[in-house]
Amino acid sequence: MEDSGKQVINFAAGPSKLPRAVLLQAQKELLDYKGLGISVLEMSHRSADFVKIINTAENDLRELLKIPENYKVIFLQGGGTGQFSAVPLNLIGLKEEKCADYVVTGAWSANAAKEAEKYGKVNIVHSKLEAYTKIPNPNSWNLNPNASYVYYCANETVHGVEFPFIPDTKGTVLVCDMSSSFLSKSVDVTKFGLIFAGAQKNIGCAGVTVVIIKEDLLGHALKECPIIFDYKVQGSYNSLYNTPTSYSIYIMGLVLQWIKNCGGAEVMEQNSAAKSKLIYDLIDGSNGFYVCLAASECRSRMNIPFHIGNVNGDTVLETKFLDKAVKNNMISLKGHRSVGGIRVSLYNAVTIEETQKLVHFMINFMKEHCV
Repeated sequence: MEDSGKQVINFAAGPSKLPRAVLLQAQKELLDYKGLGISVLEMSHRSADFVKIINTAENDLRELLKIPENYKVIFLQGGGTGQFSAVPLNLIGLKEEKCADYVVTGAWSANAAKEAEKYGKVNIVHSKLEAYTKIPNPNSWNLNPNASYVYYCANETVHGVEFPFIPDTKGTVLVCDMSSSFLSKSVDVTKFGLIFAGAQKNIGCAGVTVVIIKEDLLGHALKECPIIFDYKVQGSYNSLYNTPTSYSIYIMGLVLQWIKNCGGAEVMEQNSAAKSKLIYDLIDGSNGFYVCLAASECRSRMNIPFHIGNVNGDTVLETKFLDKAVKNNMISLKGHRSVGGIRVSLYNAVTIEETQKLVHFMINFMKEHCV
């Protein structure tokens, strides 16, 4: 297949850019997967060919993250939002008190805490933040020793806040939403009871959500838990209890192979640091023309929201910036509707060269409009 068509740089926050090599491979195999005469889109999830696809994806993921044997890897539907319910439905009953600790540092962890309130008592471990621009000092957290688990979101896509550390929960099960930072760096899985991540940021397309859970946490689901969200059931059926998101799992498998071929999570981490440094160095050196509100110690490597002109943003300048970016084949730079401004998402498939092109564009825009 020819690599043709209009070339744009996609800085979307999700669904996000996929590696071009993956898209070309999927295009090549779309109508006829490995000589079978059918597409993965129409392949039975019970067939030996699909079982090989899902098993290869799991094995590659285990290799990339060094996932221990006593952890189950499950591929589910419902996205990260589905896991806001699935986590408490499966884990809040670990202790009789049915309570959970939540660290709320952005829109997604706030939504998760609100959802968990339907199934038990939720304790926000810190005082309410006036703005989502920092991570409260862990020394100030009021952890409940009777909590079934402690929950946090590693990277908040809306406000651009990322944890630079793994919280110490004093022995309580740690749960993490890693949707937007998953496989952008190495992580010690053994420090977590459960990790989940929607694929559509760093490891694939929308549709499949990865859940990595320690096996001794299985089997504690509340009676209200829908069977499709029951980790024990899904794990025992190798994620095939019901029809899975077959094509999304296939695409994820291709992306995982691409990450392996690139050098693994370690190389993704090096690239991530280099890309985000390019943007932040420009913002910090712009004399206030570009303004990032997130505290420097917890700035996201994945999602960089900023305003133009002042801390609240000059809407005229920001509209011009977005319009001109599109004309330069750079898309999806508009900030989340709740905060406005600009947002640059630098997921794994975005290259250093593409980031440099954006920096060059930002420098020229600043020269044209800076008074």
